Amino acid sequence: MRILKNSFWLGLLLIAGCGRELTDDFIPITAFPDITLNLTLPENSRLQIDGGYRQISGGVRGVIVYRINASTYMAYERNCSFRPNEACATVDVHTSGLFMIDSCCSSNFSFTDGSPTGGPAWRPLNRYRTQLSGINLIITDEVIN
Repeated sequence: MRILKNSFWLGLLLIAGCGRELTDDFIPITAFPDITLNLTLPENSRLQIDGGYRQISGGVRGVIVYRINASTYMAYERNCSFRPNEACATVDVHTSGLFMIDSCCSSNFSFTDGSPTGGPAWRPLNRYRTQLSGINLIITDEVIN
């Protein structure tokens, strides 16, 4: 009877261990000076159209800036939210330009709010505060999610 009871608990533990990996590794937060992008410059031309994006330095592994519309821009940390301390945990824009992807763990993320849409990631990407001021887009190190 004791062997049966122990086998039950061992089986239950194995089944529970096969679920989604919910690690407690958070994306590190690093301070950086405000980034100002002049949206009229040629290097920022993609940010002049809805759905346009640009990858820039800043943050932990870089920042992806995405234009929702003329008055709404998103700025996301490129450090993947799944196992963020792994060397390869870096998010890029998918070749389709429709979403962001970490090729290391195959997690996909939405441009709308940085939430995971596929793969093992379960937390959104860190989103930085953006402010539009005339022709300039200002990105601060304040994480707003």
